[in-house]
Amino acid sequence: MPKKSRAGQARRAVVAVSRYNQDVTRRLLDGALQTLVEGGWAPAAVDVVWVPGAFELPLAVDRALATGRYRLAVALGTVIRGETAHFEYVAGAATTGLEAAARMRGIPVGFGVLTCDTEEQALARAGGAAGHKGVEAALAALEMRRVLDGLEDGASA
Repeated sequence: MPKKSRAGQARRAVVAVSRYNQDVTRRLLDGALQTLVEGGWAPAAVDVVWVPGAFELPLAVDRALATGRYRLAVALGTVIRGETAHFEYVAGAATTGLEAAARMRGIPVGFGVLTCDTEEQALARAGGAAGHKGVEAALAALEMRRVLDGLEDGASA
């Protein structure tokens, strides 16, 4: 039985992950899941939803949050620059859509969408020399959940 939050909602999290560039996103997912567990979320209380690409992340996150089952979300994807403007459109749509879902639903969404020039840069940010953006996205979602819970309880953030 999942733990209940102070507001009576099930304490569940959803992680939406892009299948595109899966060599990178799988690493982001592993780091995010480990961070959520270390942050006190039971593995059985974290749902993973795979979507085709970063462009599809906002719809999946918004629809998941609309169910009322989740207290936080993490979105993970990788957009690698090519020779066309496609990179800017996909990255911009993912950013704008995820921010809108978080604000509209009032639920934290950790942003773990990499925007890199090369796959090597992306791998470096997925647990390599440049850190781990999957971990950072999960940490941001956890922190914002605590901030919002404090605000809901009337405490100062």
